[in-house]
Amino acid sequence: MFTRDYHKNPFIVIWELTRACELKCLHCRAEAQYKRHPLELSYEEGINLIDQIHLMDNPLLVFTGGDPLMRNDVYALAEYAVKKGVRVSMTPSATPNVTKEAIQKAKVVGLSRWAFSLDGPTAKIHDHFRGTNGSFDLTIQSIQYLHELEIPVQINTVISKYNYEVLDEMAELVKKLQCVLWSVFFLVPIGRGQAKDMISPAEHEKVLRWLYQLSKRVDFDIKTTAAQHYRRVVIQQKMREHKNRHDHIDYEDALIKGATGTIDGLGRAPKGVNDGNGFVFVSHIGDVYPSGLLPIKAGNVRSSSLANIYQNSTIFKELRDPDLYKGKCGVCEFRHVCGGSRSRAYAATGDYLESEPYCVYIPKAMRKKKPI
Repeated sequence: MFTRDYHKNPFIVIWELTRACELKCLHCRAEAQYKRHPLELSYEEGINLIDQIHLMDNPLLVFTGGDPLMRNDVYALAEYAVKKGVRVSMTPSATPNVTKEAIQKAKVVGLSRWAFSLDGPTAKIHDHFRGTNGSFDLTIQSIQYLHELEIPVQINTVISKYNYEVLDEMAELVKKLQCVLWSVFFLVPIGRGQAKDMISPAEHEKVLRWLYQLSKRVDFDIKTTAAQHYRRVVIQQKMREHKNRHDHIDYEDALIKGATGTIDGLGRAPKGVNDGNGFVFVSHIGDVYPSGLLPIKAGNVRSSSLANIYQNSTIFKELRDPDLYKGKCGVCEFRHVCGGSRSRAYAATGDYLESEPYCVYIPKAMRKKKPI
């Protein structure tokens, strides 16, 4: 059984190696630039950071950006981490930097998985979203390289009004490309991301229910980001299935099982990972945030250890206590396995403890009782 204590150690660490990137994505959290920042963590500082991460019960480590391939020491950093036993994956941008030789080098180093973004089943949709013509074709070509070199492929997709109507076709493409994981991001209005590009709360619910049904008939895993209420949807759907089969299942027991990963289908993160709760983000200049989508700085690894910031900063401690959540999230029976997107709550209200504004669920505690 999964026993990691999120009060002490995260499940996953995202390190933004650089903000340099050749793409101009409409939703870019980092508002990426064409050139690297002069104050980026150096190679030596990166090595020290990897050592610190390893000591935090060796969580998953993801190299992101910008485009991590814009750093010429990315493979040296990856090799060091892998040799320490750290599980490393990378999310490069689909640019001419992604050659077959570059991927071969990553395989030699020991990178466990590559992730590429695909935001539509056609070049027209994807290239518009990524702000660069030819991005779709480069992505498909890069994925073929990965298959040839037998490296597992993950696809990341941001759900927005631009692709909401073509998700069935998108799922077919993910299946066709033989990916091991489809990581589905739900837009948070930060950086270049705009609220006008988001789908509605009702559409969020519709997509989450569709994802659950999809998960039962495909051979790739499905993970959501900034849609913690997917856990609530999965638990509800499974409970309905048990009821329809006349199984005896206790409601509260189902929630407890959901928290330990035996019913909610979220095997990669068996507990309720959320911003600052099992999740930590380190920026290109060493600033530490609960996530890349929640822009409240908790410290910097140049002046404090990552463990100290994660364990002791006020924002992280508050985010790890769902009983502090406000509004309907604060009384929701699913708050310990869901909790809503803290990033979206902050983006919409300015308060990271407020309710998830794009969840339609009404908690039991807030429902009106029928008159006798």
